Amino acid sequence: MTTQATTAEPIQSSMRWVRWANLVFMLYLLLVAVSLVSGGFKWSVGEQAKTLFEFASHPVAGLMIGLVATSLIQSSSTVTSIIVGLVAGGLPVETAIPMVMGANIGTTMTNTLVSLGHARCKDEFRRAFSAATVHDFFNLLAVLIFLPLEMMFGLLQKISAWLVSPLMSTGDMSMKGLDFIKPLTKPAVNAVKAPLESLGTMGGVIMIALGIALIFLAITVMGKLMRSLMVGRARDILKSAIGRGPVHGIVSGSIVTILVQSSSTTTSLMVPLVGTGVLKVRDVYPFTLGANIGTCITALLAATAISGDHAVFALQIALVHLCFNVLATLLIFGLPFLRELPLKGAIYLGELAVKSKSTVAAYLGLVFIIIPGSILALTA
Repeated sequence: MTTQATTAEPIQSSMRWVRWANLVFMLYLLLVAVSLVSGGFKWSVGEQAKTLFEFASHPVAGLMIGLVATSLIQSSSTVTSIIVGLVAGGLPVETAIPMVMGANIGTTMTNTLVSLGHARCKDEFRRAFSAATVHDFFNLLAVLIFLPLEMMFGLLQKISAWLVSPLMSTGDMSMKGLDFIKPLTKPAVNAVKAPLESLGTMGGVIMIALGIALIFLAITVMGKLMRSLMVGRARDILKSAIGRGPVHGIVSGSIVTILVQSSSTTTSLMVPLVGTGVLKVRDVYPFTLGANIGTCITALLAATAISGDHAVFALQIALVHLCFNVLATLLIFGLPFLRELPLKGAIYLGELAVKSKSTVAAYLGLVFIIIPGSILALTA
């Protein structure tokens, strides 16, 4: 018995290392997949994206366009980077602000899709769905507060203009050197893109489809790997890192998202942890808010690499994204009566989802398809 136990220990240890290696590979695959979707979208849509976004003359229509665009390509980083490029091309900052807000809501759809992987177990699904939708409720509440303020007083436009004015005197603002994710993913993306170039814009569509498929594959496998890894010491380390307090959670979420440059990735990773009972919804709530702040790095990197007459406005819209998320976190999480609203809403929706799976379809359809589609049709 003792000999068997001694032999089993190194086997278990090596298996654990294999799982960690697989987890790292799946994270890399996820980053490549997001890059494929982003690159495919830019390739297939091209200049038509400008026509799509310029349709948003009304703030509410702009909000819905940002929401729908992000829901379709599942990357707020891609949409905000496109918006930065459009502002650099002459799109007014005030037109772009609601689009950025919409992108924040649209990116939360990924979490909800990931939570469906726990649908077979009622308790797991209730916890996972609540963990996924707490991000939705927070971003919806943030838009309900800040969009009217923006329409009435131009709050974010004024704050961002004040922040950007001294930066213009520093000359070269480029931070391209900080983007270390792109060099890692570029060889894999180019390897996929090269054989598709002869297909024209259809190649971009294939890249998008492949990227979406890889996102689902990577997140599904990561969820299974984390379930097996998050036991014993690893589980304790994670719980102490995220559950050490709200400020620590927000900072951790920001740093992790800056490193992977995808809030969808970091928040989606939390869903299986809550579903399997490793963490509670309340533990991951501050981490989610940090992810909202951390994802702003992509737009800032895109903006600071732009030169020309409209470079100042490109940086301004990137700072709008940052200001919106920071102010929303300070206001909503800072005031106890507002802080509890996203939690209560998410927990209540999780209980409804367990009772009837049609609640999930109704929720996704209403928030991401019916309401945006109706508003866009009415404002057309």
